[in-house]
Amino acid sequence: MALRTGWLSPTGQTRLDTRHTDIGATTPSGPLTARSGILPGTDDGKYRVGGLWMSGNGPMTATLFAGRAVIQGPAAQGPYHVTLDADTVLTFADGSPLHPRIDLVVLRVRDDQFDGSQKSEATVEIVQGEAKAVPEPPGAPALSLTLFTVKVPAAASAGTGGIPWTTAGTVTDLRVTTAGVGGILPVYNNAAVPGSYPGQYQDNDNAHLLQRWDGTSWVAYPKEIGGIAPSGTLSTGGYVGQYRDSGGQLQRWNGSSWVAYPPVVLESANSGVAPLANWTVVAFDARRTRGIATVSVTCTRTSQVDAGSAGNTPDDPMCILPAGWRPAITVEAPASDGFGDGGAYISTSGQVTLRTWSSNGALVPARNVRVSATYILQ
Repeated sequence: MALRTGWLSPTGQTRLDTRHTDIGATTPSGPLTARSGILPGTDDGKYRVGGLWMSGNGPMTATLFAGRAVIQGPAAQGPYHVTLDADTVLTFADGSPLHPRIDLVVLRVRDDQFDGSQKSEATVEIVQGEAKAVPEPPGAPALSLTLFTVKVPAAASAGTGGIPWTTAGTVTDLRVTTAGVGGILPVYNNAAVPGSYPGQYQDNDNAHLLQRWDGTSWVAYPKEIGGIAPSGTLSTGGYVGQYRDSGGQLQRWNGSSWVAYPPVVLESANSGVAPLANWTVVAFDARRTRGIATVSVTCTRTSQVDAGSAGNTPDDPMCILPAGWRPAITVEAPASDGFGDGGAYISTSGQVTLRTWSSNGALVPARNVRVSATYILQ
């Protein structure tokens, strides 16, 4: 195993060093700085990040797998390209007798030209935390890239079972990604890191969407222009006119909020419904979705009607609907009074007429008659 660096060793850089570290991947974080991180990718292409992954392989040991990374120092130093060219076994110190601790696994660069360390190298290091009742991870060394934290239980050792690698909360993945300038950054633990320039893109796998940096925030970019975003993938629209599925309800982004589509419009009371002689409108509800609407108008007759000995009355005009309404009429009336035995119709002028009333020759008391319709706005 060799941990190779580019342009770090004062005694010369081999051709193999150059080939391994000529990774061409720096995401700008400023005019002279790059974003630290590891290069994404796996051999089979199934996962977002595979490089520098760590897996427990013994009670107190773990394997850190090969990978490539960029570590940015102060602006004057520039970015360091680092490659771990083979899997490496790390050994953790035994746990404290009384309390747990949290260790930090880092990729670290020392450069004697700048830090006076008398070393010019990159190393994989375990920074041991302080053992206490409520442990905290130690601070990362200067010029290092944090990879993982590992919680080491009290009294952990090879003889006591060691570190419970498969237990949730033992290992925390802190790796972040980087990419070449102009490339789309695959987000991994760094979704909230600000962009470097307007027009930069990142692929936010957690939200399943592409995002563009507009200078102040990451703005959702549609997976397909004109496409409908699947339910649960968008909290904020990327452009006016974008659509999303919200639990089975289609919604449209109007620039500030998601609005049900087709839009539901509640007409104002009566909204142009004109009652005719002997009738009063007592309730009105109309909901328009796109060009199709439903309307419910409830009218009551202000006086009784003599059905006559035959039990029928002449057609009785009830009300006039606003222009453009051409409904198919359904009439609901109290069956106990014989209402609704006939029907209703609407003329081209929008007049709704109750066709027949039946009450076996008796006087018909005033009752509500509800007219419901589904219609298309003309």
